[in-house]
Amino acid sequence: MSSRRSRLLALLAALTATVALLCIPDSAPALPPAPERGGAFTWDRDAFWKSLETRYVEARENGCATAGPAIARQFPELEAMLADLSARVADPADPAFDRLETIYFSLGPLLAACPQRLGEYLDYDERIRTAVKDQSRHWDMGSTPARSRIYRALYGARLAAEELMLHHPDHRAALVVGRDAPSAAPAADIEGVTIHSGDLLVSRGGYPTSALIARGNDYPGNFSHVALVHVDPVTHAASAIEAHIESGVVVSPVRKYLDDKKLRIMVLRPRADLPELLADPLLPHRAAAAMLERAATSHIPYDFAMDYQDPSRLFCSEVASAAYLSRGVTLWTGLSTISRPGLRRWLRDFGVRHFETEEPSDLEYDPQLVVVAEWRDAAMLMHDRIDNATIDAMLDGADRGESLDYNWYELPLLRLAKGYSWALNQIGKVGPVPEGMSATAALRNQAFSERQRRIAAQVAAGAASFTNEHGYPPPYWTLVELAEAAVHH
Repeated sequence: MSSRRSRLLALLAALTATVALLCIPDSAPALPPAPERGGAFTWDRDAFWKSLETRYVEARENGCATAGPAIARQFPELEAMLADLSARVADPADPAFDRLETIYFSLGPLLAACPQRLGEYLDYDERIRTAVKDQSRHWDMGSTPARSRIYRALYGARLAAEELMLHHPDHRAALVVGRDAPSAAPAADIEGVTIHSGDLLVSRGGYPTSALIARGNDYPGNFSHVALVHVDPVTHAASAIEAHIESGVVVSPVRKYLDDKKLRIMVLRPRADLPELLADPLLPHRAAAAMLERAATSHIPYDFAMDYQDPSRLFCSEVASAAYLSRGVTLWTGLSTISRPGLRRWLRDFGVRHFETEEPSDLEYDPQLVVVAEWRDAAMLMHDRIDNATIDAMLDGADRGESLDYNWYELPLLRLAKGYSWALNQIGKVGPVPEGMSATAALRNQAFSERQRRIAAQVAAGAASFTNEHGYPPPYWTLVELAEAAVHH
């Protein structure tokens, strides 16, 4: 009896020791320094933003009789500035860009209250993007002045246009047609847009980590994922080549890609007048075909480190950049930088090791690429805004020293799940913990997502209350204030 009891006690001791060992968290690697180039962008226009809301409230009270003449004066100014920019070369510091930004934003509250010309205003979003991208062909996109200017123009104009869409749901456009860019590559029609082999699909997912990817760089944006299009020259079947956290690089029909949860999708295409494409007009198709063949014949793991210089593992942006680099075209003329200390610490805890890299949002600003079209899930614009505001507030907390906490007692189970996942990976299957992600990182990811959803739900409730009280949806800065209050609650 004593011997049996001793064996039982020994077994319990061994189990206790095993569980204790499995509870020990992974040691965090040293935090790499911030990139030498870069720095978090700030608008520094808080007073201006507040004045726009005041102007909107006044315009709502006074009606179109007051707003109409101001609108009629400012549209010709906008037109004249775009005509001026199209007729000359301007550097990023040219004051014409500041005037263009101020007038476009100033028109917003007037048109929100008096929307007769709202469609025309939304068209200017695309025209501003085209004019500034044309100018950026002459800029050093690795410089801070150039990056800041194109960000202010493209991200800012979209922000203003979408704020108005929230005020007037009947003006929401599911498809925004950009500039048509010729291509010799095979083509297919997708949702009313002709896409070509070698096109890039830049999208925003609807998950908490998607919002973190979109906002998590020095120039917070609206996109979190990149896929490379391949169109079969015989069948014209369109495929999306993309890297997923769960499974690495995969190939799927574009239809399946579109059916996944996405808040917006943008189609980008290399300019036909690039020297490399003038020499070989089928270069985009050849780049896509080479990546398709590689993905079909070998397993390419996901690159959690975000090392864009390591071709053995690929994250989503690398799928596009590696394909084109193999044909002599370097995308991301201005690399993304991640400077904020709290953000770098959180990303390190998720497995990121490189903080000068290729982020999905910044691909839009590459002057080598033309924006062909953009789909927006109009019903999800407020969801997008709430997620962005929530992440912005959470990252402020990260800079104050808040950490990515998780339930320590769940770590042993996740480590066992990691072992099971490893075994599945050896036979080409996907397990519950992604290949290349540690159990600790998986728990932090889960805890982060749950916290983001809780805060976002509080922000959504506050936004609904604001709308009921004021009669219009809250502007973005109000959403951030609601998120900050929820973070501190």
